[in-house]
Amino acid sequence: MLRVATFSLIARACVLFAMCLLLNTASADVADEKNDLSRIDQIQTLSDSNNAEALKQLLIFKEHLSADAAYTVRSELFKLLFSLHYDAGDKKSVKSGVDEFLELAESQHNQDDIANANIFKSFALMDEGKPELSLVQLKQVQALYGASRDPELQMRLHRAFASAYRNTAQFELALSHSLEALRWSDLQPRRKTEARLNRLDALASLYVSMKDPVKAMATVQEALALSPLAKKPKTFSSLLITQGVAYTLMKNNDEALLVYQKALKFGIDAGMPATEANALANLADIYLIKQDYKNAELYARQALDKSLAIADPANAAIAQVNVGFALAGQGKIKPGAEYFNAGIKYFEDSDSKADVEAVLGELATMYENAGMYKEALATLRRQQKLSNELFTTNRSKAVAGMQEQFNAEQRQKQIELLGKENALKDADIKNQHLQQIVTILGAVLTVMVGIFVFLMYRRVKKVNEQLQQVNTQLEFHAVRDQLTGLHNRRSFVELMKSRAALGNAERRAESVDNPDCLILLDIDLFKHINDTWGHAAGDSVLTDIAARLKKSVRDSDMVLRWGGEEFLIYSPKSNPAQITRLVDRVLRAIGDTPVKVGDLQIPVTVTAGFISLPFSGVPETACDWEKTLQIADMALYLGKAHGRNRAYGLARLLVPYEVAMPILERDLSAAISAKMVDMIEVLGPVQEKATHA
Repeated sequence: MLRVATFSLIARACVLFAMCLLLNTASADVADEKNDLSRIDQIQTLSDSNNAEALKQLLIFKEHLSADAAYTVRSELFKLLFSLHYDAGDKKSVKSGVDEFLELAESQHNQDDIANANIFKSFALMDEGKPELSLVQLKQVQALYGASRDPELQMRLHRAFASAYRNTAQFELALSHSLEALRWSDLQPRRKTEARLNRLDALASLYVSMKDPVKAMATVQEALALSPLAKKPKTFSSLLITQGVAYTLMKNNDEALLVYQKALKFGIDAGMPATEANALANLADIYLIKQDYKNAELYARQALDKSLAIADPANAAIAQVNVGFALAGQGKIKPGAEYFNAGIKYFEDSDSKADVEAVLGELATMYENAGMYKEALATLRRQQKLSNELFTTNRSKAVAGMQEQFNAEQRQKQIELLGKENALKDADIKNQHLQQIVTILGAVLTVMVGIFVFLMYRRVKKVNEQLQQVNTQLEFHAVRDQLTGLHNRRSFVELMKSRAALGNAERRAESVDNPDCLILLDIDLFKHINDTWGHAAGDSVLTDIAARLKKSVRDSDMVLRWGGEEFLIYSPKSNPAQITRLVDRVLRAIGDTPVKVGDLQIPVTVTAGFISLPFSGVPETACDWEKTLQIADMALYLGKAHGRNRAYGLARLLVPYEVAMPILERDLSAAISAKMVDMIEVLGPVQEKATHA
């Protein structure tokens, strides 16, 4: 008995000793985890002032971190590492690190961090210029993990949604998610003040994108008043850039210049090359606005070098375009065009056709201002071709999307019907001994299926009718300009095809005394209107001019938006004696009364070129409508070269068309100098400067 008792005491002592060892080990692990998290917090605080040094220390910390370190430590390490790499402009390291982070989260079955990793992937898609794909991924994350109550995850998710919706110009949704992210910032377990400062900075930047500089400035001031932490270099430099853009929108370029210079200094001191590149690009923009093209070139080249150094091709392409503008402003058109084309090539390679189309418009204006009208015309035609491709592509995508949606609904209905049919067959097999009851039930069920099919038929018929309505609307928009409601280029081309289908003898009999007339118009200095008063004002000018043109012509005439700021009037069977009066009426309808936009009175004029079709008895087989319109286009640019606000028209040929046409098709000025054509000049009304109402 004594031996048994002694053995029992020894066993108990061993168990107690083992438990003590386990408790000590657990306590040591908890202490290590606490120390590691504290060290990560210290590095993150350092990053607010010196990103480069913080990144260096964090990489050393990661290298020496134990392989069996707590998951919480490794998770926080990755999330901070992504932030520091991003501010350092090292997006490649971010992308590779996200995959490693996702693998770690999946191995631990940590749903919140799986969601975080996918959110980081969505930010990478935005950096690649794919905000639509980013939205798709974010909606998947929301569907799978949106119920999580983790404050950091919810704030990051709403922040990502706000960025994606902002990049797709869906500003109301962006604002809603940005405010929700701001609300979640107050629930953060750590660095609550810093989180709120960052969300206020993002909100101010969003207001800038929404062209609301007053709210942007107020939000920046709220952030600066919140805490002295707002003056830390990383946060302060970002707030300064947002403040600078707001000053630019308010036409206070001198203040914008000062804050951009401060932001540049903070970006350099804190080791944040991405901030440096952003500040340099904004400085180049300010000097372009101030028409200080030498400084604009200097900062644009620095922005280009910095963007290339951090492998940011999108910002590099923008910087190349800015260098092109700066060189052109100094009269260096050809080298400027080379930089333009280099920037355009990036957008073409990345299939950013809308960006290419916008830059081509700026390039055409640059050629026009330099008097290089042939190059301007060629660039405009290239822009117009791309604009037509964009229209066709977008329409095809819209139709394909609607058709796919309809097909999906049809497939779903078929699946439902097949499911019911299979259920009937199973019931028949299982209940053969109750044939009579099954027969009765089958009859009842058949009636029900018949009613169901009838209802489905009615529903499908209704869907088909809706699809027909949508197709009708698409057909309408295919021949109408969405902004002005005027006919578009495609509708005119179809009209000319119909006209060509008439016999030559029939057209000749109708057009001897009353030929058709083409009047091509271009709004003068339209880029200046957009740059000075904004694109919303430019859109108002376009719609107002469209309305005036429709009121100035006959019901039988056709007014088109030819592209950009160009309009075309097609006046069939016009009396030649009345053409000049029609052109004069159009010039005065536009130039006599300024366009009212809010409290602004914006004076607007147009320059036009006009010509009859067929021209001066020349057979249309020799000079069809396209060649005739090309001559009118040359007449328009001749008007631009002679001061704008006027129209030049070709009345008739003074020499046989076999002699005149080879020269006239290439160089209108040469044909005029050789006295081959009789020109008509119609002057527009005298203009005043824009005023406030």
